[in-house]
Amino acid sequence: MLTGAAAARAIAAGTALPLAGGPVAFGGGEIVRRDGAGQGVREAASLTEIERHSADLLAGFLRPRAQWAGLDLGMPRIMGIVNVTPDSFSDGGDYADPAAAIARGVALAAAGADILDIGGESTRPGAAPVTVEEELNRVIPVIRALAERGHCVSVDTRHAAVMAAAVEAGARIINDVTALTGDPAAEAVAARSGAAIILMHMQGEPRTMQADPVYADATLDLIDYFAARIARLEALGVDRARVSLDPGIGFGKKDPHNLLILNELAAFHGFGCPLTLGVSRKSFIGRLSRGEAPKERLGGSVAIAALALDRGVQIVRVHDVAATFQARAMVLALAGAGA
Repeated sequence: MLTGAAAARAIAAGTALPLAGGPVAFGGGEIVRRDGAGQGVREAASLTEIERHSADLLAGFLRPRAQWAGLDLGMPRIMGIVNVTPDSFSDGGDYADPAAAIARGVALAAAGADILDIGGESTRPGAAPVTVEEELNRVIPVIRALAERGHCVSVDTRHAAVMAAAVEAGARIINDVTALTGDPAAEAVAARSGAAIILMHMQGEPRTMQADPVYADATLDLIDYFAARIARLEALGVDRARVSLDPGIGFGKKDPHNLLILNELAAFHGFGCPLTLGVSRKSFIGRLSRGEAPKERLGGSVAIAALALDRGVQIVRVHDVAATFQARAMVLALAGAGA
């Protein structure tokens, strides 16, 4: 990946192309094919070879992203997390009271969050589900209050009834960890809502997803999964420009799976959809470091957010907005330096 003056020179010389219309450029890549066992065989490829292999795929990498949820994605956006739950892995109980959650959302917006993601059910590994009624009681007052203040609000839910009520209360985004497969009515509700949609990949379900997740090739398996989900939504009349893809780091994935996906994030741009990435405070950061507790994983969280921005990711979902805002400012400054 190239940024800044190097990207500008390479694009002018015809040796690189801009990624998703943003400040990052690429001068080549890899063509990945499955072998007989379904595993990926990766081969370095020039731009000419990639275009020869699939001009349509290359077009997805190049196409500037349209406005999404009313936001210009020419600049990467920060999604601030507001968990209105007693049991989320990082901040469970901190904002379980609606007044505290509203105040938290206002504070995150002031710190630089472009989107406020409101969740009323923990989906951490091993989490137990809550009733739809309880989830509604937790999130709807918070969503309504923040939307009335003019904030761009997302609802983090896998339940169709919560999606519908949240959009009615002012949410512009539906963020579903099950990619609209966890509730039989979710696809239709999301399609009719007109809201932007985040499809996240998760193998299994929260109570069991980390038991023993298995992939033939994590990146290729996710690409196949997203291709099927996008095709399904398009059949329901959803323009893919409404859809953002989240690879679901830590959701039914072991550390080698997480690392492969993070290293190959740019591969998901081929769909022509904006990308969302949530890695903030996740347990694999502690496992790869010194076993730090969730609130002590700021350094790793910001490092991966910066990596994501360098890979052209349009939306980073985080707890620590102010630190991520500062990191984004530095990434963008470096990307524009000397251009």
